[in-house]
Amino acid sequence: MNQLEEARAKIGECDNRIIDALIDRMAQVQKIIAYKKAAGIPILEPEQEAKQTKVLEDKLTDNEFEDEILDIFKYIIKNSRKVQTKALFDYNVFLVGFMGAGKTTVASELEKKLEMNRIEMDDMIAQKQGMSIPEIFDTYGETYFRDLESNCLIELQKVKQSIVSCGGGVVMRDENAEHMKKNGRVVLLEASPQVILERVKDSNDRPILNGHMNVDYIEQLLAKRKEKYQAIADVVVNTDHKTASEIVDEIIAKLIAFDNEKEQK
Repeated sequence: MNQLEEARAKIGECDNRIIDALIDRMAQVQKIIAYKKAAGIPILEPEQEAKQTKVLEDKLTDNEFEDEILDIFKYIIKNSRKVQTKALFDYNVFLVGFMGAGKTTVASELEKKLEMNRIEMDDMIAQKQGMSIPEIFDTYGETYFRDLESNCLIELQKVKQSIVSCGGGVVMRDENAEHMKKNGRVVLLEASPQVILERVKDSNDRPILNGHMNVDYIEQLLAKRKEKYQAIADVVVNTDHKTASEIVDEIIAKLIAFDNEKEQK
């Protein structure tokens, strides 16, 4: 065997050891998640990831491959989160709530923390129709748009382990609840009319509020939809004056509690 073949053979041996080590590492991650769930310990611990990174950096100081190895470990940690998520949520998470409740912002934070796929229903509809949501409303009317929403939810039944940010009026059709609950949990994000107005006042993409951008009108719409929102929700989280990270931590904790309660029944 020449030097080239010998080096390649050793790389193969290294790869086998790496595979075995990664399988063992992921198995330990699963054990940690099971323990945390049973003990009620917070699932996401960013400080622990930071601590792991610091240990690695110290260990690799002055190593010629420091940057490359640290880059590899970023992907290992990222995929460890995916393993955690698979152990926690084997379903879709549907975010519902009035416009301005924070669905898009929270969906983005959930995507980052859980390494789940994120779907914006309005974007999905707009892309398929080749026109914006306000244009759909102006051209075809609200009923046509609600049909598109329902069809979109039926299509999403084929998807798993995704975060779906829904339009504010998705609850207006009772059958939509059934579409979501077939393969997911529904998280209701709530916000006060004052906070909602502050968040949406400069937006031109809210056809329902066109000409009615005020607290009184928002309050009236919320009152009309409140019963439907609460009827569809598996868990409820208020988003007023909270960071996206705080909201996401609360969602995760409440979903785990909800699932545990279901398992015990």
